[in-house]
Amino acid sequence: MKVMTLNTHSWMEENPLEKLTQIAEWIAKQEIEIIALQEINQLIDSPAITPNQYFCPLDEQAPIHEDNFAYLLVEELAKLGVHYYWSWTYAHIGYDIYEEGLAILAKNPLQPAAFIASIEQDPKKLARKQLVARLTSSVGGLTVLSGHYSWAGEDGFSYEWQQTVDYLKAETNPLLFMGDFNNPADTKEHQAILASPLQLNDAFLVAQAKQGEHTVVKAIDGWSENTQKLRIDYVFLDEMFHVKQYKVIFDGIKQPMVSDHAGVLVEFAK
Repeated sequence: MKVMTLNTHSWMEENPLEKLTQIAEWIAKQEIEIIALQEINQLIDSPAITPNQYFCPLDEQAPIHEDNFAYLLVEELAKLGVHYYWSWTYAHIGYDIYEEGLAILAKNPLQPAAFIASIEQDPKKLARKQLVARLTSSVGGLTVLSGHYSWAGEDGFSYEWQQTVDYLKAETNPLLFMGDFNNPADTKEHQAILASPLQLNDAFLVAQAKQGEHTVVKAIDGWSENTQKLRIDYVFLDEMFHVKQYKVIFDGIKQPMVSDHAGVLVEFAK
């Protein structure tokens, strides 16, 4: 099965609707089963709407607005004849004007939940909330996380990762974590993920075939002084799975750049 992750940096890019269309048109051709998206924004003061029957709400669901990037992406995909169930959670205020959150799209219905991983709990500040969904897939039951974590630090990533482990350590489904982890490969934070009791593999490290590696290649928001190529967007998955392919997408080579991050496509099987 194919899965992908992308930090969309939504509404912060030039020509955002054109980029949304490019994302949708590419996804529609790929037969991707599960998609994790980060920085899914909607204006604080835009009108709320009622999503269609494919929306799977949280128990305490924040309203979906008419400019919610995931909502518009799902609608665009539907126009192309491709339907996804989807969930979205609001994490914090972004750039002073947006409700920023995370989304999961899947071919099968989702049972979503969300938890605050950060020490900061106030969404008006930089609270980090992670989105989790239990679902049935072509490889059986899965628990999927779309994550956006803080930078290195005992009060940052380390705390948030421990909260994640505590939240999911009793999970019986195989795990699939995707997202922007904000910590490069080969750091102690990356090693903490691989050494955790969740027993996850980094898809890049175990993939049979690889196309590309890095997802950030310049200075971007949150990495304003960066001059290196970084791999900070990941697919981590249960050690039981065999990873056939890891591919960097939307990197300006085979697909256009649609964000300040490139995305990752992974194909795996039991």
